[in-house]
Amino acid sequence: MADDEQYERGRQRFLEVHDERALAAVEGLGALGRSIVEFVYGDVYTRPGLSTRDREIAAVATLVATGRSSQLPQHLRASLKAGVTAEELEEIILQTATIAGFPPAMNAMSQLKTVLSDRGPG
Repeated sequence: MADDEQYERGRQRFLEVHDERALAAVEGLGALGRSIVEFVYGDVYTRPGLSTRDREIAAVATLVATGRSSQLPQHLRASLKAGVTAEELEEIILQTATIAGFPPAMNAMSQLKTVLSDRGPG
């Protein structure tokens, strides 16, 4: 039952980082979703080397740099939840533009504005 323990550890960690809606979307992917929960959140995100905040900064920068825009809003929300400020996210996106280019950074900045708008004041 080690796989079940790893999955439950990953599921619990996933919910600390994201929310129920995001978990439902990932679990809806079947075997792929289970692999994501087990490996990414059950193994990698439970390692002690980085804080959740630092992991989300890395995730946002990587998603911007690689143009993985479908995953970016979820990690922008997770970053905010982990204590990264909106101003810091803007700086991360700007910094990423220096290496990855302006088009992916423009897309990311637009997505950040949408996430912040959806979030409302606060």
